[in-house]
Amino acid sequence: MIVHEEQPFNAESGLAALAEPLTATNAFYVRGHGDVPDIDPAAWRMKVHGAVERDLELSLTTLREAFQERSVTATLQCAGNRRAGLAAVRDIPGEAPWGPGATGTATWTGVALADVLSLAGPLHAAKHVGFVGADVSPEARPTQRFGGSIPHEKASRREVLLAWAMNGEPLPPVHGAPVRVVVPGYIGARSVKWLEEIEVRSAPWPGYFQNVVYRLLPEDGTPGPGAGMPLGLVALNSDVVTPAEGDTVPAGPLEVRGYAFAGGERYVSRVDVSLDGGATWSPAELLDDLGPWAWRHWRIQLDLAPGDHEIIVRAWDSSAATQPEDERALWNPKGYVNNARPRVRVRAVPRHPRLSP
Repeated sequence: MIVHEEQPFNAESGLAALAEPLTATNAFYVRGHGDVPDIDPAAWRMKVHGAVERDLELSLTTLREAFQERSVTATLQCAGNRRAGLAAVRDIPGEAPWGPGATGTATWTGVALADVLSLAGPLHAAKHVGFVGADVSPEARPTQRFGGSIPHEKASRREVLLAWAMNGEPLPPVHGAPVRVVVPGYIGARSVKWLEEIEVRSAPWPGYFQNVVYRLLPEDGTPGPGAGMPLGLVALNSDVVTPAEGDTVPAGPLEVRGYAFAGGERYVSRVDVSLDGGATWSPAELLDDLGPWAWRHWRIQLDLAPGDHEIIVRAWDSSAATQPEDERALWNPKGYVNNARPRVRVRAVPRHPRLSP
């Protein structure tokens, strides 16, 4: 992993980890805003309250025994994924220079949030569902626990989980144990870790990390309460996982691999690759379909003449949207939502001739 910060711990996956259909748990990116809390699973309790008929307080044992277990394969992606590309256009002070590894796909196991909400009985005023974790962030103003919310309509969908396992193993502490939220299709900040509280609300979560931080500002905008637009659904994105930027490769046939992720309710419908600056495009082969909430890996065989080459990729989703051409028009003060077409430069060198015996 590529570590950006030790305290709080923030690290992204290396390209080798992203080349696998499921991202290994020990290589899955970590985004934290405070220390990892020390929670005793046996003593853990989750409160459900707000615009509901009845408040709940559930233990991990009750959560496991009272509700049907479900598993969902889903991609999570940080809103700051590929921020380094925007920082190359113009400096973004105070923000971690995330590369393409602030994303990953895992199989999550737990119970449907919808089942828990059904037991609590949402009232007519229920329009949003907020989550609060046990982690306290000193960067927040004022200092507070991490939290966020999603629309009640999304929370009622059965793909949204209260998860206690990841890739078939108990959820590690750094990934939110004993229980975290997994909100497929939404930015990773909505998949709140170390979950302690669910509040059914009439309005979006008012806390610092939804009302100030995870918002898309105009180029000349200044972060502040309610400034810009709140981030929710993940934008269509893609990247190349092999070869890597700056690689030297043998001239001739070269297999290029990568991933594409549509986010929201959309799915990846096509991936194109260009070697001539976007004048012409060739379709890549879409690999295994892991389900509606997961990325799609792709591959293509290119033929490289000796010399320098720039590989450009564009994904298309089911709404017929594609990726913007470059980062210049996407720059924003927080460095969010860089979904520009990825570009990887490589140098092809002649293959060594076989020596005669």
